[in-house]
Amino acid sequence: MKKFLLALPLLGAMAHGAAAQDVKFGLKIGPTLSNYYGEDKGNSKLLLGINGGVTANIAFSDMFSVQPEVLYSTKGHTYTVSNGGHDRVSYIDVPLLLRLDADGPFFELGPQVGFLTRAVSKPDGAPAFDLSYQKVDVGAVLGLGYQADNGLSLGLRYNPSFVKLLPEASPANRIYNSAFQLQLGYRFNDL
Repeated sequence: MKKFLLALPLLGAMAHGAAAQDVKFGLKIGPTLSNYYGEDKGNSKLLLGINGGVTANIAFSDMFSVQPEVLYSTKGHTYTVSNGGHDRVSYIDVPLLLRLDADGPFFELGPQVGFLTRAVSKPDGAPAFDLSYQKVDVGAVLGLGYQADNGLSLGLRYNPSFVKLLPEASPANRIYNSAFQLQLGYRFNDL
């Protein structure tokens, strides 16, 4: 009980500080180049997909901010086994980024959780079929870009995954998502 009572002033100060922060909302969209990585990736090659969604930038100073996002992302790879084909994996990605702004250029880093919405394999000349991939993906985001004063931004990110795509029942298949994302963004209240 003492710890709780001692924490009340700290929680109050944090709540007051959070209420006083500058919050800016925005949108992002762009292409994704993805592939699989890991010991069992085989002849995996790049696949073109999309990413896009909403952001909230919570500034603690002119240089430091936290940026939660909700993005729809398609990832996967192409392969050349038999006639070839591709796997396309769709996620609702939720990154929580620490962002450093340097008066235009910015850098971002943080964890990301992805929730699988669809995983399909489409061999060339054959019907598509569903894949039994993990429902939750955990990874990181490393990015850089440029934020203009008018609200427009252009960013490039690398997003490696740390969770095997296939369930633990398949230990021989150690493959993970890997994606580069280019994003054109707009923050509404930058004007």
